[in-house]
Amino acid sequence: MPQNSWTDNNSYEELSSSIEALLWSDVETEDEEEWSSDFFQGLGGRRWKAAVTLMMIWGTTIALHLISWGSWLVLAVTAVFTLQVTRLLCSRPVASPPALAESDQESIPTVSILVAAKNEETVITDLVENLCHLDYPQDKYEIWLIDDHSTDRTPILLDQFAQKYRQLNVLHRSANATGGKSGALNQALTLSKGEIVAVFDADAQIPSDILRQVVPFFHQESMGAVQVRKSIANADLNFWTKGQQAEMALDSYFQEHRIGLGGIGELRGNGQFVRRRALASCGKWNEQTITDDLDLTMRLHLDGWDIGFVSHPTVQEEGVTSAIALWHQRNRWAEGGYQRYLDYWRWIIRNPMGIGKTFDLITFLLFQYILPTAAIPDLLMVLLRQEAPLYFPATSIMFSFSIWGMFRGLQNTQNPKTPQNWGEIFGETLRGTIYMIHWLLIIPSMTARLAVRPKKLKWVKTSHQGEQSCET
Repeated sequence: MPQNSWTDNNSYEELSSSIEALLWSDVETEDEEEWSSDFFQGLGGRRWKAAVTLMMIWGTTIALHLISWGSWLVLAVTAVFTLQVTRLLCSRPVASPPALAESDQESIPTVSILVAAKNEETVITDLVENLCHLDYPQDKYEIWLIDDHSTDRTPILLDQFAQKYRQLNVLHRSANATGGKSGALNQALTLSKGEIVAVFDADAQIPSDILRQVVPFFHQESMGAVQVRKSIANADLNFWTKGQQAEMALDSYFQEHRIGLGGIGELRGNGQFVRRRALASCGKWNEQTITDDLDLTMRLHLDGWDIGFVSHPTVQEEGVTSAIALWHQRNRWAEGGYQRYLDYWRWIIRNPMGIGKTFDLITFLLFQYILPTAAIPDLLMVLLRQEAPLYFPATSIMFSFSIWGMFRGLQNTQNPKTPQNWGEIFGETLRGTIYMIHWLLIIPSMTARLAVRPKKLKWVKTSHQGEQSCET
């Protein structure tokens, strides 16, 4: 599948003074000014931070193999994280508030819907028609479609729709506009007026009642953002799209139970809703990251906000349909997720989020990034010393946790009004588990690449095929 990209000439090692001013424009106290100064010192030098982290993981793994009590230390740490996993599995998802009713007309907040689009002529028509017919008072929501210097018919189609629908606004970005998707969203944000800001991808298929379902979450003052569960529109196409459907079911299970335990809720880009005040207080979208959603997730939690999760209804999107496209997309996701730990590690260890969120964050850092990266030196020491893998207990917990989470996630996505086909769910879980093995290749290669190879900041978008991608 072809790829398009938004690129910027700034390297990972540089942060412009304009971004610093943007992120901390609301700083008022001396303590906050000192905190923001330290913050920007911590954002630079991702490459050397990645190199140091990689050396620490390899060095620690080798050292644990060489010392006599290394395996006991691993078992002790594994026991602690097993307790956390058990607590997570036993937690209950937070109940969603009732949807807005017609009687709530007077108290309905305004919503601004932002969509950054670049060469999206295959899907933009369906998206606009979808957004302009939501079940929400038309004077209470506005739509901003950002044409990021498309070279196909996207700008022509958008201008035609703007004449047809009064709530639709079109922003055309110039060829020299910077910041990728984050830059596009920030530019539209300054023009929009909604109390709540929603972000969708151009290929999104959006339920008509989504605003009525999500807006009530923001009645809770600490709620900074809400993520709607995503599903794959072309899930039945092939092995890769079916795997992505299972992957999203696994993610939704983790999201609900992490939040239920008082842990981290995460944004996933498409289908995210953010309180404007929260967005302003933590610096809008970061134009120095390739995954704006994961970066914003971290800054919202560090700023004291919560992130909620909506399991039903869902936002559908196209899944990538080939192994090569999946590899490129997941590498970008992995790299963006890893960057946030490199950028914000100083504030994570200061624990402004509280013990619950911080420990939850560390747990998933261990399972998602450290264990797959440490598997390489662990395997090398096994071959050299002819001994058992050091991290086998922790890896077993990780696999068991993932399989159970995927099974339960797939079960929860089934229609509750129809009898559940346990054999089908088990088969989808098995297929999804095989599919997820690609992460064991992506994470080690990404951490090594980020540590040794200098590169320019580059945003990559997946090309969408519209109805063609949903054909079986």
